[in-house]
Amino acid sequence: MSGPDHAPAPSPPAQAVAAAATGARPPAARTPVAKRAAGVLAGGALRVFLVLAGLFWLLPTLGLLISSFLSPTDLNSGGWWQALTAPARLTADNYERLLADDTITGSLLNTVAIAVPATLLVLVLGAFAGYAFAWLEFPARDWLFLLVVGLLVVPVQVALIPVSELFGSIGLFETTAGVVLFHTAFGLPFAVFLLRNFFAEIPRELLEAARLDGAGELRLFARVVLPLGGPAIASLGIFQFLWVWNDMLVALVFADSANPPVTVALQQQVRQFGNNIDVLAPGAFLSMVVPLVVFFAFQRQFVSGVMAGAIK
Repeated sequence: MSGPDHAPAPSPPAQAVAAAATGARPPAARTPVAKRAAGVLAGGALRVFLVLAGLFWLLPTLGLLISSFLSPTDLNSGGWWQALTAPARLTADNYERLLADDTITGSLLNTVAIAVPATLLVLVLGAFAGYAFAWLEFPARDWLFLLVVGLLVVPVQVALIPVSELFGSIGLFETTAGVVLFHTAFGLPFAVFLLRNFFAEIPRELLEAARLDGAGELRLFARVVLPLGGPAIASLGIFQFLWVWNDMLVALVFADSANPPVTVALQQQVRQFGNNIDVLAPGAFLSMVVPLVVFFAFQRQFVSGVMAGAIK
């Protein structure tokens, strides 16, 4: 009687034996040519579609760029696409006149003076608050975090009149500091919500190991939490900077009318000169260049932050 160790092994299927003898692949392992061709065609069609969608999305920006290099006479005689057949019509006179205009150049500097502090304050305060809500124990922590989440649904328009009265009483109305404080206040709820959820995903064992090594809370925050939260902080910084840079409503209400940001300055050009396209086109394109540079400079961190948030 054969024991269990000497049980006969099951015979392989006849097709597999024949395939092994002839050196051919089993039929089940073969990939049909039609299926592979369909996969290649589908991937190529998807790439073509994405390229066309990207070009279609960039078409208004391309039109604005070409319009900014056309003279008012050429713009009034036809559309921007005429420069594609007659590139000799392109000229830099619009940019020379624009950069010679102290109102536009000053508005660009005012926009930088508003966007940079408003972004940095939101990042710093939001990172500290997010770490506190994620890893520090204090009374009513969860209730305070729910209050912060509730502030996300408060629209900006609701606060314009009461904040205007408050800023007027303390001397911040029509000042750069007032615009920065308003953007900071309305950017903090989302910053705290985003960073708290990101910091809460850091393994507790990692923080405990750092505490056992003698790291205090400030050192733990600077040496462990901030490097791990870099992608989320970079994504938040891009969102906040773009929001502040492109804002016109808050700047129109709270900024100094004599030294407005670029969005308000361009709006004043429309109100004063009507269809002043030779000023509006290069001014609008210059106002778009800075956000594009910021986005492409930090796009890797932005994508990392988005992917990390999606995985978590």
